[in-house]
Amino acid sequence: VFVWCPAEHVFASLPQMERGVAKVLGGDPKGNNFLYTNGKSVIIRNIDNPAIADVYTEHPHQVLVAKYAPSGFYIASGDVSGKIRIWDTTQKEHLLKYEYQPFGGKIKDIAWTEDSKRIAVVGEGREKFGAVFLWDSGSSVGEIVGHSKIINSVDIKQTRPYRLVTGSDDNCTTFLEGPPFKFKCTLSDHSRFVNCVRFSPDGSRYASAGADGQIFLYDGKTAEKMGTLGGAKAHDGGVYAVCWSPDSTQLMSASGDKTVKLWDVATGTAVTTFNLGSDVLDQQLGCLWQKNHLLSISLSGYINYLDKNNPNRPLRVIKGHSKAIQCLTVHKEDGRPFIYSGSQDGHINILSNTGENEGIAGKGHSNMVARMAVDESNNLVTCSMDDTVRYTDLGKKEYSASDLVKMDVQPKTVSVGPGGLAVAVCIGQVVLLKDKRKVFTLENLGYEPEAGAVHPGGVTVAVGGADGKVHLYSVQGNTLKDDGKVLEVKGPVTDMEFSRDGAFLAVCDEKKVITVFTVADGYQVKNDFYGHHAKVVCMAWSPDNEHFASGGMDMMVYVWTLNDPDKRIKIPDAHRLHHVSGLAWRDEHTLVTTSHDSCVKQWTLKI
Repeated sequence: VFVWCPAEHVFASLPQMERGVAKVLGGDPKGNNFLYTNGKSVIIRNIDNPAIADVYTEHPHQVLVAKYAPSGFYIASGDVSGKIRIWDTTQKEHLLKYEYQPFGGKIKDIAWTEDSKRIAVVGEGREKFGAVFLWDSGSSVGEIVGHSKIINSVDIKQTRPYRLVTGSDDNCTTFLEGPPFKFKCTLSDHSRFVNCVRFSPDGSRYASAGADGQIFLYDGKTAEKMGTLGGAKAHDGGVYAVCWSPDSTQLMSASGDKTVKLWDVATGTAVTTFNLGSDVLDQQLGCLWQKNHLLSISLSGYINYLDKNNPNRPLRVIKGHSKAIQCLTVHKEDGRPFIYSGSQDGHINILSNTGENEGIAGKGHSNMVARMAVDESNNLVTCSMDDTVRYTDLGKKEYSASDLVKMDVQPKTVSVGPGGLAVAVCIGQVVLLKDKRKVFTLENLGYEPEAGAVHPGGVTVAVGGADGKVHLYSVQGNTLKDDGKVLEVKGPVTDMEFSRDGAFLAVCDEKKVITVFTVADGYQVKNDFYGHHAKVVCMAWSPDNEHFASGGMDMMVYVWTLNDPDKRIKIPDAHRLHHVSGLAWRDEHTLVTTSHDSCVKQWTLKI
């Protein structure tokens, strides 16, 4: 029986950030949504309620920029290969209208004319750094010349006569008249890279911002220099982005000096300085002024809603993951489920059912979090490529420097049992932990261990190997004893888990099969489950002990019925173009999935 249920909810990723590289934020002309990119995805979020999000995933390569057409009906997005896709915003399917390749190489910025008919794109092409063309035919309406290096930024005046301005790594801006757009002049006021150029909404002037910390203002029609902001320097660090107020009287600037400033354009002075922290990750690399919302983006990927009345404390900060998510678990506190997820950069995020994200305070893992579980004492137990297993008290939501166990070699997975028991499967080792301490290590196994599971009763530990076998050990005091019992599966083990009542053990493998063993029958095979087209990488039992879910490299998620392998729910393309990296159940009808697209999705199942 195949039933397929659509995704109930997408918890979107943050923007993907890179140190020293500006991040372009797009705003929709009606002022309801804003846009940014992460990996191969374009993320559209509601500005009043950022928990409402939509993800566009049709680019085959990393996308760097996306901008709404002034009409609001289309979005143009550009990727690292030089492809630009123009797609519909009104339908859930986001149908592709046109696709062009203006040049070969990174597209770094996009600008539309106010009639939504022409598009300028700039970046790092092999043969040229920019192009301007008709949106419906792709035919050229001028050429962008005058730069000797990568062009970082482009903008088009939104009032006639049209003007186009660009900013480049050659420290210059160029000014073009059109259409068709023709080179008019080069301006070389900046002493370092030009990161951003933007026309005011009324077209009277434009601003250029650079890595030299300076912001210059020019006449929008003639490119005549009209002044600078903040005297000798606008910011102590490089300025990465500027954005005008809707009435063209103020300018907002985001800088590597970890501040955002609001400028009164007429006097050239800062009216507000927002201080966003002291850490490197607090550098500000992008900004957006949308109606009465002032947004800035930190190097951490966090999105700050700035408060003019309290410049040292944002109204809200949108947190989450900006890197690929590797693992997740769900845990209930006071009956409310929280989703915990760990990513490639060591960051652990806590997601509530209202869509609010928060992190864990203090210094945590310094490398990829490979696996996580919650033990009986309300500790989040995590293992990481930094060769540690950490215990974090979920009541405090703060990392502890002492509750950290150093491993001899890199841990791959960790699983927990009753009475403070945990097992870490490491390269060539199986380590038994009790009450946050290493108590026993199994070495010289004769096989490479890949995954482990502790029986809910705490008496048995199952370890799956690259040899396509499951090795059973009994827990005797503070040691593990080889029971000499080995279960055969179809291929190298990738993940395994006991059902919550301890009655069954499910094992998934590289040969695309999940095998379920009945514990009380001396681990007789109950059923084999076939359906994946590529190796199965993760699985999770439902709280009802009658269903389990599996995720594979084929981007599929299946929900299986224990007693009937043919009765299954298939979720194809759960995370489009990305394999599923983790699964967990919120309750018997709600499955949570995560992936290298840095998004968390929640699916409601009719079981």
